[in-house]
Amino acid sequence: MRLNRRSVLNVGGAAMAASALGQRSVAQADGFYVPAEEHVHLRTLMQWPVDRQVYRGRNFRDQVQKTIALVANTISEFEPVVMMMSADEVEAAQRWLSEGVEIWDIPTDDLWCRDAGPLFMIDDNGGIAISHIQFNGWGGKQPTRNDNRIAETVAKRLDIRMVETGLVGEGGSTEQSGDGVLIAHESSWVNRNRNPGLSRDQIEDRLLAAYGADRIVWAPGVLGEDITDYHIDSLARFTGPNRVLINLPDAPDLDDPFHRSALETHDILDAEGFEIYVIPEPVRRRVRSYNFVASYSNFYACNGAIIAAEFGDPETDIIAVDALRRHYPKREIVTLNVDVLGKLGGGIHCATQQMPRVL
Repeated sequence: MRLNRRSVLNVGGAAMAASALGQRSVAQADGFYVPAEEHVHLRTLMQWPVDRQVYRGRNFRDQVQKTIALVANTISEFEPVVMMMSADEVEAAQRWLSEGVEIWDIPTDDLWCRDAGPLFMIDDNGGIAISHIQFNGWGGKQPTRNDNRIAETVAKRLDIRMVETGLVGEGGSTEQSGDGVLIAHESSWVNRNRNPGLSRDQIEDRLLAAYGADRIVWAPGVLGEDITDYHIDSLARFTGPNRVLINLPDAPDLDDPFHRSALETHDILDAEGFEIYVIPEPVRRRVRSYNFVASYSNFYACNGAIIAAEFGDPETDIIAVDALRRHYPKREIVTLNVDVLGKLGGGIHCATQQMPRVL
């Protein structure tokens, strides 16, 4: 059995760190902010998936590793890529990784660098730091021996400051415009498995400080139906100031909590005055499983390119590419078959984390 991010695995004691961290005071980082993903990158960080509690079958683990290598190799054609892994994994990993992918000896468990990796912030004076949101395995649903320390280890390796936010959560839980606006689902933040004892207002204050933002738009999300409690980055993404690209079903199933929530989030964003563009979910996709995450919105903006998924639906795959080309006219649109990530409940964006270049 493998863990799907839409399944829930209870791990006793894994959420204990949330309570302690939630009581910390939040250090201030005046003038720092998390830039839009389109801001020029110094590099992309990724994690090598090895955890045998998650990937119990060798064939499946090989398939996942090959897919992560495909994503890394593709991005490395546009910007430097670092793959984090323990030293004893390097020889095997080099079978699939191109020479353009640098390897750092930082032990990992799983591949979800958007969630466990460091959240970088910059200022306008050449400064860079890590805004530290503590990862705890999506609220203690998956054991983590290494991934909960990755941000701290990267900060030490790069010798840059790490600013504590007083929050437990994941990077995929928040979408940022880069000009002061955030979007998030409450279900991933206002949740006792991550931030017990904190109200939404308290979490909001800390999130705004963590991202250097001024405003957050909340939507309810879906609680307890998948391991992430419905991350926003598989639904709605900023593609510019006040402009949002959202992935919606053409024929929503109102018995599906994710469809209901997606429509609700759309309506909230619309009421807030965002310029919204809709991409339909794929219908004739290669993988038909209910648990499969088929999100065109879960793309990654690297230097000069957009790396996105295709799902085998000849109509919607073309619609998605056309939409991305209109939103990013100066970037190459590259699509990949990453179905194995969708089976796990994620996508390309979930597997990547950018380090912005200080200008």
